[in-house]
Amino acid sequence: MNTATTEATRELLLSRIRDVPDYPKPGVLFKDITPLLADPVAFGALTDLFVELCTRHGATKVVGLEARGFILAAPVAVRAGLGFVPVRKAGKLPGATLGQMYELEYGTAEVEIHAEDLSADDRVMVIDDVLATGGTAQASLELIRRTGAQVAGVSVLMELGFLSGRERIRSALAGAPLEAVITL
Repeated sequence: MNTATTEATRELLLSRIRDVPDYPKPGVLFKDITPLLADPVAFGALTDLFVELCTRHGATKVVGLEARGFILAAPVAVRAGLGFVPVRKAGKLPGATLGQMYELEYGTAEVEIHAEDLSADDRVMVIDDVLATGGTAQASLELIRRTGAQVAGVSVLMELGFLSGRERIRSALAGAPLEAVITL
């Protein structure tokens, strides 16, 4: 994809992201992607960008992070002809799982994956809507590696650079690329 096409796509996507002030609490400016999802041209363009990244980095599976990552990653997996694997909040997956705890601002959380869905032969592209503080992404990368799979990269629609998530996950990336379509 050439630079002019990529920039035009970024502008299209950005124009479909709505700012919602004071949500979910006062002082927060929420970036709502539902208008982007409702626009088949914008959603298709984003899907195509993610498919190109999966192809470029040799992904064999796509992992989507709960919950909006599922919405973005599943059509990428289908269009790219790859398997889709969800990383869910603890207690949401049936059967045997691997879990990974991570630190929140006030406390901890845990994400889980079905270990049998990934193997040592897999190269995994992680897709999510936003990279904020990086806690969920970091835990997910650790989970993926615990299954024996390799990380092909992390791709997000938006990176909130002022929250330093990229710095937090740098060591967990272990040299794998982190690509944000839009950085705010």
